[in-house]
Amino acid sequence: MSKIQITLNGVARSAEVEDRTLLVSFIRDTLQLTGTHVGCDTTQCGACTVHVDGRAIKSCTMLAVQADGATVTTIEGMATGETLHPVQQAFSECHGLQCGYCTPGMVMAVADLLRRHPHPTDAQIEHGLEGNICRCTGYVNIVRSVRRAAELMAAR
Repeated sequence: MSKIQITLNGVARSAEVEDRTLLVSFIRDTLQLTGTHVGCDTTQCGACTVHVDGRAIKSCTMLAVQADGATVTTIEGMATGETLHPVQQAFSECHGLQCGYCTPGMVMAVADLLRRHPHPTDAQIEHGLEGNICRCTGYVNIVRSVRRAAELMAAR
C-alpha cells in the first residue's frame, strides 16, 4: 500500500492505494467520480482519458501511484459551476455524441488538442482524435464539435 496525494478537479485528495491500482480505478472506485469510463483496459478506446498536469492521458494504463503529487482533471472538473466548458458546449450544440459512453474521454482529448492547437487543421483534428474510439457515430459531428469548440475558445 502507498499513500498518494493528488489535486483532483481543484481539490486536494489523499488516500492509501494498492500499488497496482490503476488511476481510472482510483478515480471511479475510491473517489466515486464515475464520469471517467473504462471501455477496454488496453489503452485503445480513450474512454478513460483525463488530464494529468494539463496533458491528456489514458487513465486505464497509468497507476494511481504514478499520479502522486499531480494535478488531475476529470470530466467532472471541466465545467465551471453550471457553465459548460467550451468543448462540452460544442459537443452539445453540434450533436457530437450519441450514447455518451466515449464522450467524456473525447471531451478531455479535444480540450488537450485545442490547448496545443487552438486553430487546428483537419489533419490535426484527425490525429488528435486517433486514440479515442466512438462506436456510435461516423465522427462527422465530433469533428464539427472540435471546430465549434475552437471557435468558442477563441472568442473567450
